Amino acid sequence: MESSTLTGEGSLEITTRSLHDQVANRVRDLIIEAVLEPGSRIDEAALIQSLGVSRTPFREALRTLAAEGLVVIKPSKGVIVRKLTPEDVQSMLEVLGELERLAGRLACERASDDEIAEMVALHERMLEHYAARDRMPYYKLNQEFHSRLAALSGNETLQEMQGNLQARLKRIRYIGNERPEAWAGAVADHEDMVKSLRAHDGGALGEAMWTHLQRTWDRVKDRV
Repeated sequence: MESSTLTGEGSLEITTRSLHDQVANRVRDLIIEAVLEPGSRIDEAALIQSLGVSRTPFREALRTLAAEGLVVIKPSKGVIVRKLTPEDVQSMLEVLGELERLAGRLACERASDDEIAEMVALHERMLEHYAARDRMPYYKLNQEFHSRLAALSGNETLQEMQGNLQARLKRIRYIGNERPEAWAGAVADHEDMVKSLRAHDGGALGEAMWTHLQRTWDRVKDRV
């Protein structure tokens, strides 16, 4: 089992040998929380030392994050945390909204009762984290909710496109819940989604998904 420590100096050392995906998870969280700020150059040597890992899994992790669109690897210039423009964010949210509108409709047509029950249970776990104001665990379950809904569409092309956009918008989706009123609004959106999902109402679920993504833009547009 992997364990980690956080010292007073801000160390994020991984105390057991880690696979590159575990390192990627840790660095991804640093990007999402803006410990590694958008547009900044990653100090590889310092981060390798802080995480307590060797160069090979760290470099593999960076390639994973580059494939997700979270960092840009520039020859001779190092690795830069991708900084999205407001136009980038708005356009991606517009497309993601349409994809998730379709995903909601198809999921209600194709998902089994057991699969829908699992989605409801996931939503209830999100509410538990919301009640405790545990933002990062809530955020990760929220990402899982959207990914699993796309999977329930039964459409691999949709799932791939949704996954690509969701990966690039990780930091944006996280800051969308930064302010209490914005987080409360997002939770209310999810309540509407689950209500429609329980009713197998694909049209209503699709509209709820689309509306949620448009409201995400409203929640983040002054923060990008």
